[in-house]
Amino acid sequence: MNARTEFAELADRYVAVWNEPDADARRAAIAGLWVPDGEHYVRTLKAKGYEALQQRVTGSHEKNVRDAGFRFISAGDAQFLHDAVMFHWHMVPAAGGVVAAVGLELMVLAEDGRIATDYQFILPTPAV
Repeated sequence: MNARTEFAELADRYVAVWNEPDADARRAAIAGLWVPDGEHYVRTLKAKGYEALQQRVTGSHEKNVRDAGFRFISAGDAQFLHDAVMFHWHMVPAAGGVVAAVGLELMVLAEDGRIATDYQFILPTPAV
C-alpha cells in the first residue's frame, strides 16, 4: 500500500467512526484510531483518553447522524507531512443533498500510526 492510499484510508476510517451507529463498534474503532491518551480539540472542547473520546464522538453522532439525519464523508484530499495528516470532511444529508457543514482535520500521529492529537476546525459552509 502506498502512503497516499494509507492516509486516505485513515481519513475514511476517521469519518466512519462519527457515523457508526453501534456503540461497541464505535468504541473499537476509537481504540483503533487513537492512542490510549489521544487528544481531540474542537473549538473550546478537549477530549483526552478513550472515555472522553467516546463521549465526544457519541455526542456528535447522536446529534448530527442519528437525530438530524446527516453523515460525515471525507473530501478525498488527505495529505501527510512528517507525522501529520490533514484532510477536509463534509457533513451531508444521508439521503443526499447539499453540504451542511465543512471541517478540516489536522492530526499528529504517534509512532504506531494512530492519532496522538487531533485538531478539528469547523469551517464556513460554502454558499449554495
